[in-house]
This record gives sequence, structure tokens and C-alpha cells, in this order.
Amino acid sequence: MFKDRIDAGYALAERLSKYQGTDSIVLAIPKGGVPIGYIVANELGLPLEPIFAKKIGHPGHKEYAIGAVSTWGSFVLPHSGVPESYIREETARIEAYLKQMQNTYMSGYFPTQLKGKTVIVIDDGIATGNTLLATINTLKQQRPAKIIVAVPVSTASGYDLLSGHCDELISVIIEKQHFYGVGAYYHNFSDVSQDEVVYYLDKNRKKCERLHKNQPA
Repeated sequence: MFKDRIDAGYALAERLSKYQGTDSIVLAIPKGGVPIGYIVANELGLPLEPIFAKKIGHPGHKEYAIGAVSTWGSFVLPHSGVPESYIREETARIEAYLKQMQNTYMSGYFPTQLKGKTVIVIDDGIATGNTLLATINTLKQQRPAKIIVAVPVSTASGYDLLSGHCDELISVIIEKQHFYGVGAYYHNFSDVSQDEVVYYLDKNRKKCERLHKNQPA
């Protein structure tokens, strides 16, 4: 059980200590993953950015991912009975939503190019694993050196689903029995506001800029 997302961030940072000072970047899923990602990035001396990706749900079961859209591309798994018109409409809708998020959280900044980098994807928990699986598949289009997924808590089924799709998967807690939702593993699981997300991203950005200025030429 974690006190809050900050407490969970420190627990994850311990598990990720080997990436301290490496050519890595922390990518946090808004909104709940950002406070956790901030602590991880701060403890490891790494930059933090939000990751803008969202699954395309099956028309008959929205939680079941048939593909994903991100700010750098999309992919769709073949599924019989899913009209092409549905894919086009959902892709356009998600692209507009992600563009709005990017304008809110990355105003004036361009996302880092991920080719050849180790990326550490942070969320506040894994239930089905479908959203993170969709995120991983779009991330691969950027050809990073390694994809690490790190969360405070995961279901056993979600962990098993993702374990073969990334280079490393870390979950402080793996729930193998009764799972009552990610929030049940936090004493405080209050909603994260847009202002909080912007605050954490800006604070990390300013710290990284200071560190860069202090590096010898």
C-alpha cells in the first residue's frame, strides 16, 4: 500500500536506480502517471515528458484495444467485422484529443526524439494492461534502444500480458488474487489536475536546463 503517488514514485525510483545518469528519458502517462514520473525522473536525474498515446477500442467492447494512436503515428491490428470507417473516425477523434493534450502540456516545447534512447514508461497502475500495450506498440515506431515499463501496482494478468512486449517490466506490487482497482493500493488516490501536471513537467524541465548549463563545455 502506498501513501500517495509521490510515495509510489520513490518506491519505483529505487527499483530503477541502475538508470541513474544514463541516456534515458521518463515518459509519464497523463494525468496519474505524471507525479510518479516526476519523482522517478528527479531521483535519477533524467528528463520527464508526458506520453501522448491512446488505444483504439473495439466498437463492441471499448476496453479491448484493437490499435492505438500517438502523436507520432498509429497502428491497427486486423479484426474481422470492424469497419474501416470506424477506424478512420476513431483515429481522427483520438488525434484531435492528443493534439489538445500536447498543446496543454508541451506548449512551446517539442517532444524528444526517442530513437536510440532508453525510455521508461510510467503509469500509476496496470489493470487490464490494454492501454499500456497500445502505448508500447506505438513507441516501437520511434525505434528506442529499450522500452522499460514501471508501475507501482499491477494485476498478475496485466503483468503477464505486457511482459513479452517490453525489454523490462517493473511492478512493486503484483496482485495475484482479488483486484479492486488501482486506487485501492493508495491511501490517497485523488485526481491529478491539469495544473499539477503542468507544474511537475515545468519543474523537471527547469532542473534539467540548470544541469545542462552547469555541464563543462
